[in-house]
Amino acid sequence: MVKNIMIVGVGGQGSLLASKLLGHLLLTRGYDVKVSEVHGMSQRGGSVVTYVRYGDRVYSPIIDKGCADFVVSFEKLEAARWAEYLRPDGILVTNTQETDPMPVITGATTYPEGLIEKLRAKGLQVDSIDALALAVEAGSSKAVNLVLMGRLSRYFDFPDEAWQEAIEACVPAKFLELNRKAFELGRGA
Repeated sequence: MVKNIMIVGVGGQGSLLASKLLGHLLLTRGYDVKVSEVHGMSQRGGSVVTYVRYGDRVYSPIIDKGCADFVVSFEKLEAARWAEYLRPDGILVTNTQETDPMPVITGATTYPEGLIEKLRAKGLQVDSIDALALAVEAGSSKAVNLVLMGRLSRYFDFPDEAWQEAIEACVPAKFLELNRKAFELGRGA
C-alpha cells in the first residue's frame, strides 16, 4: 500500500530539507520512495509543495486531490490552500504561523481569520502547533521544518534512532544539535 505525504509552505521556510529528511528516513526503512518538488514563485514568498510517496512499489511521485495521508503545512494559509488533497481520514499537521502573501502585503486583501477553526469545522483532523515558537526555543526561527518533522514523527512507528540518523544524514554538522533540539521539541509538544 502506498502512503502519501504533502509538505507545503512558502519559499525559504525549509520544506525542501524536510522532504529530503523524510525521503531519507523512508528509504532506510526499506520503502520505495518518490519525492517531487513543485516550486511556485518560491523565491518571492510563493508556494512550495513537495510530494513524498512511499510503499512497497511507487510508480508516480504525484499525489491527487483526496489522496494525501498527511499534509504538513509550514503556514496556516497554505494549510487551507492544500487541505482538499487530504483523504477523508488524513491528518493535517500545521504550524500556526501566518506569512502574509503578496495580496495582503500590498493591501489588496486581508489575511483570513480563524483558518484552523474553519478547517476543523469541515471535519478535518487538524494537529496545529506553534512551530515558530518552538524553533526559536531550540535556537533559530529557521528550525520550523524540524519542529514540524518532530510533530509528524508522532504518527509513525519508526524508532527515534531512525529519525536521528536521518537528521544527521541531511543536516549540516554545524546545525545538527539545533535541529535535533527542534525535532525533539516538536515531537514532545
